[in-house]
Amino acid sequence: MKKTTLLLVLMIMTACSGAGKGPPRNLDDACSMMSQRPSWQKALQESQDKWGVPIPIFLAAIYQESKFVPDARTNYKFALGVIPMGRQSSAYGYAQAIDSTWDWYKRAEGGFGAKRNNFEDAVDFMGWYMNESFERNRISKFDMYNQYLAYHDGHTGYKRGSYRKKKWLIRIAGEVQSRAILYQNQLRTCGG
Repeated sequence: MKKTTLLLVLMIMTACSGAGKGPPRNLDDACSMMSQRPSWQKALQESQDKWGVPIPIFLAAIYQESKFVPDARTNYKFALGVIPMGRQSSAYGYAQAIDSTWDWYKRAEGGFGAKRNNFEDAVDFMGWYMNESFERNRISKFDMYNQYLAYHDGHTGYKRGSYRKKKWLIRIAGEVQSRAILYQNQLRTCGG
């Protein structure tokens, strides 16, 4: 009886802890991710159909922003190296959307119940944002490099070219573009 009770308590604790809700095991294999998270395939397809942004673009951007951690947050800032002074920004969730941009999305799309730690909502947000980048700055929805620069620096920052002074961001945008190509090639082999 005690073993059964202990097993039941452990199962409930595991279920409540969110086990299985973290990132997929192999983030370098899009086919493996899709087989581990079948609901993601539907969300990605719906967003691709709605916004015209290819699935590998979403996956590469989410990899860079959160490594597929649903409740990812930015690091803390510290004064004198030890006194916590709050987070670097309000970025949160799969898409690392900041509060003001997420609120803009919810107003624009009527998604007042949307949550940043929900994969479907995060992918829809990214599609909406990348569509805005196309509308405002004429960045192709297939151009991961420039889409990422606009995603990071904002539409106005991108238009001003603020990224040109950030060599690290230019390097990261190249890495994100390479990952999108990797995912695209993989998804061709598994029918994703």
